[in-house]
Formats: sequence, structure tokens, C-alpha cells
Amino acid sequence: MPVRSNVVAVIEDDAVTREALRLMLASLDCETELYDSAETFLLRVGESTATCLLVDVELDGVSGIELARGLATAGFRFPIVFMTASADPTIRQRAADAGGVAFLRKPIAPHELAEALAAARRQSESR
Repeated sequence: MPVRSNVVAVIEDDAVTREALRLMLASLDCETELYDSAETFLLRVGESTATCLLVDVELDGVSGIELARGLATAGFRFPIVFMTASADPTIRQRAADAGGVAFLRKPIAPHELAEALAAARRQSESR
């Protein structure tokens, strides 16, 4: 099987949203790895083939922002697209401070996701 260049790890604690994102990403010709928590992703990060992460900011347990900071500290350099349903204006700044390449508000439109993935790809290629 050929290696795909667009593998997105979706880290989202809501199963319905996770599945909706999987379908949306498939329509954008992306493969997905699905994780129900930051902790689950951290257990498998060494096996991941993800080229970028799509991370819910407000996960149960370790938050998406805490995950991003921990990954950076450990030397992992995934481009991260943050997402949230929250209207809190400070979340966008916190996500940017944690290294996010894009920030999406739920519900996410396909064209917004495509633009965010393009930004992640540009960041990945510039490294």
C-alpha cells in the first residue's frame, strides 16, 4: 500500500464529532488516525504516521493546549490545527501561543478545514 502524504491525527473526545471529521477528511483525500483523548494519542505517538494533528482544545483530561506544549517539549514537531466549540476569545490566543498553525470554530465547514490543512502542510514543508 502506498504511503499517503496527508495523514491527519484527529484527537477529539466526542465520538460523533470524531466520525464526522473522519468523513470530512476522507472527502479531502486525507487518511485519519482517530484518538479519543490526548492520553490515548500520547500512548501511540511513536507509532503515528500523522503529518498533522487536528486537536480539540477542550478535551477531558489533558487539554489540547497541554498536549501541544508537551509534544513540543518532548521534541515532536507536528503542525497542529486547534478546534473548539467555545466562544471564549482567549482560547484562540492560547492556541496560537501553544504553536497552533490554525484555529477552527465548530461546527467546521469543509473549506475551512481544507484551508487549515493547507497551512499545516506549508508549515511542515518549511521545516
